[in-house]
Amino acid sequence: MTQIPGTGSAEPVCIRKRFDELTLAELYRLLRLRVSVFVVEQGCPYQEVDDRDQGAVHVFLQDGEEMIAYLRVMDRGVESPEVSIGRVISTRRHQGLGSRILREGIRTAVECFHADRIYLEAQTQACPFYERQGFQVVSGEFDLDGIPHVRMILDCLESVGARQ
Repeated sequence: MTQIPGTGSAEPVCIRKRFDELTLAELYRLLRLRVSVFVVEQGCPYQEVDDRDQGAVHVFLQDGEEMIAYLRVMDRGVESPEVSIGRVISTRRHQGLGSRILREGIRTAVECFHADRIYLEAQTQACPFYERQGFQVVSGEFDLDGIPHVRMILDCLESVGARQ
């Protein structure tokens, strides 16, 4: 487990854990959060628990006992030939939490899996969010569980160079 402190005392704490490090309460909260957003809120019945969690690094922002943002990072060969990020969620929209959790996910991909490129499948409407972090669309639109998506890639070396 890695705990990454925020910048202020009221700042949510970022936690990074492998599957076998998660407590039962954390596992329950992250699955509940994912189902509430991706299945219930988006009206998209699909197999949310997909057997990829066991090899993933789970990154989440916690405010007290509440999980307020989440994503998972997977090694090469799990979802794509590249290290990948998925299940990006923020419960408090328009507060910068989505950007923060995505930056932490990118950092996790580099630190844990030595990523030089990061892959994700983004809902088409969320492309601008990912593009602000340096991701680029690399496919046409496709349907995934009834929702339009595109494939995106972040070149970590270019991204680091652009931010310096």
